[in-house]
Amino acid sequence: MKNEGSSKQWPDFRFTLEEIAGAVGDYGTLIPIVLGVAIVSNVNLGYILLFFSIWYIITGIYYKMPVPVQPMKAIGAVVIAEGLSGGEIVASGIILGVLFLALGFFRGMKFIQEKVPDTVIRGIQLGLALIFVKTSIHFIMRNYILAVICILIVILFLIANRFSKIPDVSAICILAVGIIVGFSISGIPRISIVSLPNILIPTVQDLLKGGWLLAIPQAPLTVTNAVLATSLLMKDLLHRDLDPDKLSKTIGLMNLTSVPFGGFPMCHGAGGLAAEYRFGARTGGANIINGLILVPIALFFASPEFVAIIPLGVFGALLVFAAIELGKQGLKTDSYIVTGVIAILALITNMTIAFIVGMLLAYVFTKTRKRREMYENPTG
Repeated sequence: MKNEGSSKQWPDFRFTLEEIAGAVGDYGTLIPIVLGVAIVSNVNLGYILLFFSIWYIITGIYYKMPVPVQPMKAIGAVVIAEGLSGGEIVASGIILGVLFLALGFFRGMKFIQEKVPDTVIRGIQLGLALIFVKTSIHFIMRNYILAVICILIVILFLIANRFSKIPDVSAICILAVGIIVGFSISGIPRISIVSLPNILIPTVQDLLKGGWLLAIPQAPLTVTNAVLATSLLMKDLLHRDLDPDKLSKTIGLMNLTSVPFGGFPMCHGAGGLAAEYRFGARTGGANIINGLILVPIALFFASPEFVAIIPLGVFGALLVFAAIELGKQGLKTDSYIVTGVIAILALITNMTIAFIVGMLLAYVFTKTRKRREMYENPTG
């Protein structure tokens, strides 16, 4: 992918400790969601992680940037809360795959991007940061001593990195600590080899229920956070252009090629990008590394018992710093009122309501400002 008009500070690929740290820094949102889905819906965790690994490698090669591959969070939340079936999950992924592939090919995302003010997108970023903080607190309270140790590790590496050339590999250290603690408490779980996936064709009932309960709540979040906010954040952090229509196309392809074979609905996401960047990812190498890490886990170590061995306090620590990085970008707004209202509504209601209210509020503010300017300069 070419990045016209952008200052290319980094190479296409690096395979360094920083890129590895950035890769695993994204697991704070990935692992808890897919693990929860696998437990409550009895879907195969190995298939889910296998398709994540494949698409991490593909996106890394294609974009040559640390474009995250994330589980669709609204779908994950509903599935975990209500325990929906595999057929309904597949149906939602197919519906959203077709929708976003069509939007990408017909330049729909570029049109939407031109109509959505930056203040609204900043609000989505800040709202997601607040949600990350809320989730991290929940995780930290489950293993607060371990979480505090992990947070101190990040702070120590941050200080060391600032005053020396020591790379910030805190995310690697945190994950290692979590695995060691998990093994010492629970022992080493059984190793299971994943079987070949079968295609799952949803019924009409699955399509109706999956569309209503899963696809409709997820679509606005994907448009705003997975596409528009990710595109804007990439420009903020790496000063590189990321075409929203290309993001939409890859979201469509990810779901249409993965979900019918046992994968979970996937998208991109500003939160994942913030986490990867915070812990050192700067190139497509981080994505390739992420995929190579997940492949053996998916093939041999994807029993829920194995993945669940890492204490939640570890993920809580990773999420804290991802939230800080995302929140810093969300505060780069021209209207703290619009951005703040969206962020608060996203935290206490959901992203869809926050987006709608934010768009209305931004429209009112724009009209009011134009009217005031007209009165102040009647001949202008």
